Amino acid sequence: MTANNNRANDEHQDQNAQSANAQGQDQDAGQGGQDPEQAKSEANAKAAAQEAARLAEEAARNANAQGEGDPEAEAPEDPQAALQAEIDDLKNRLQRAMAETENVRRRADRERQEAMKYAAAPLARDLLGVADNLRRALESVPQDKAEQDETLKNLLSGVQMTEKELADAFAKHSIQKLAPAAGEKFDPHYHEAMYEVPTDDHKPGSVVHVVQEGYVLNDRLLRPARVGVAKSAGGGQGGGSGANGQGDNIDTKA
Repeated sequence: MTANNNRANDEHQDQNAQSANAQGQDQDAGQGGQDPEQAKSEANAKAAAQEAARLAEEAARNANAQGEGDPEAEAPEDPQAALQAEIDDLKNRLQRAMAETENVRRRADRERQEAMKYAAAPLARDLLGVADNLRRALESVPQDKAEQDETLKNLLSGVQMTEKELADAFAKHSIQKLAPAAGEKFDPHYHEAMYEVPTDDHKPGSVVHVVQEGYVLNDRLLRPARVGVAKSAGGGQGGGSGANGQGDNIDTKA
């Protein structure tokens, strides 16, 4: 009897335990049905909070770094000062441009004046041969023969008039003749030494004779005067250098 009662009690306890386990499983099953959605929401909220915290921290770091690297960022630039600086820069550029324009204008004026001043140079050089031939024609006829022959005299008179008109035209256009006088110092800028003459009548290095007259246009040489130059006559061999050696050392280059 007692054994039967004990066995019944044990069976009852087992049933209670099984019932409790079943209820626990039912509760766990019920809670397990709600966990996926709730867990997802909680996970999303937690992730959003972490992302917001990370962004805030990163923004704070960037602000601190920018403030330390750029001191002027704390003090905004004055708009009026920036505008004045731009105005000053534009004024400076304008002044430089005006100065450059003035230089170009002056250079163009100078080149134009020089072009006008020396425009006749090519024609003048071509006419120098004409002047030389007129002079040779006049010098080729002896004066006594011209006096005896009326026709020849009239011809020479016409040549003389032509030479004078050409000389007047040269003078009108600032073309001047170079005809150094005997004894004048040799100038390599305007004279060309054709030969040297040993003589004591003139200083060594001076002009003795003019072989061909030269010409200048304003201050520009058209043709040098071709001349004979004196050198010392004493102590030379075969027309060599004189006592002071000046005769053989004439600078014939301009």
